[in-house]
Amino acid sequence: MSDSPDNDGPDDHSPESESSDHHSQARATGQHAFGQTPPSPGAPPVVGLPPRKLFAERAQRLNKLGERVPAMAAYLQFMAMIVEAQHRVLQQPRPSLIGGAELAMTHGIPPLSVDGLWRDMSWPADLEALLDALDTRVEAPQRVWFDALRELPDADRAGLARAVLEGQPLAIEQRAMAPLMGAALQVAWTRQARLLPATPPRPAGLGDNLCPCCGAPAVGSLIQIGMARSRVRYLQCGLCASEWYAERAKCVQCGDSRTLDYVSLEDEQGERVLPVQAETCDHCHSYLKRVNREWEADADPLADDLASLTLDMMIADRDLARRAFNPLLVLGEPA
Repeated sequence: MSDSPDNDGPDDHSPESESSDHHSQARATGQHAFGQTPPSPGAPPVVGLPPRKLFAERAQRLNKLGERVPAMAAYLQFMAMIVEAQHRVLQQPRPSLIGGAELAMTHGIPPLSVDGLWRDMSWPADLEALLDALDTRVEAPQRVWFDALRELPDADRAGLARAVLEGQPLAIEQRAMAPLMGAALQVAWTRQARLLPATPPRPAGLGDNLCPCCGAPAVGSLIQIGMARSRVRYLQCGLCASEWYAERAKCVQCGDSRTLDYVSLEDEQGERVLPVQAETCDHCHSYLKRVNREWEADADPLADDLASLTLDMMIADRDLARRAFNPLLVLGEPA
């Protein structure tokens, strides 16, 4: 484990911090040279919609992580199987729900707002499609809860969907069902996000950790690579996988930059195990993981979150609230 401060802060790129003079001034004053809106066409985008091969690439990442983390191999391979099914179901056509998207964005509302659309989304059809796609692949240990989800009445399914979306604690018998419900919800919202006619702006007044497309919380943050986005941090939505710009060296929950710390997983030789750090904040007593594609180009915030549960256990005694929204993961005890 490494608790040393992050060394990337003074060199961070952001949409409004391109000149070396500006960086020098920031270093001298101890302030952060970060902004909100790209000042030129070549600057990093503020918001990005989910890529076409999101689930296919995530499944590949999960299989790779299963090979690297033998203790979690069976779990990660099973999750890869679910994500592969997500990729197939995403290709199935569903009615578009983006008719009011432009009006919503005009009023500063996420066009795919969870609160407004959760009853109208295609998640019931996507859940059935996922169950069909996985039916012959589910083995005995998972068969009981898989069949129980198949037989769950529509009203109970709706209640489970709402509980997953709200991050509510679940009864023991529902916990095993939750990842498949979460997978269906992800497919439904990701499909609609890909259908948006334009990338939404960052709505005024929306919390830094909430998605501008659907209003759901982030699963984690991502240090990007590439000519336009090199070393820029984005938050990735746990529901629709859209990404939005976030200042580095700043807590996305409360905005504090003075009490941040970074915790990593290391092996016995002190080498980094995964490209994941827990960014902890002692001001609001919370943490959010970030993955760095400069370290591994195929790192994925959701997949690497699942593979780094040991990191969550390592910092459990610090009384920090986990702020990530990962619909494929159920943590904690029921109320």
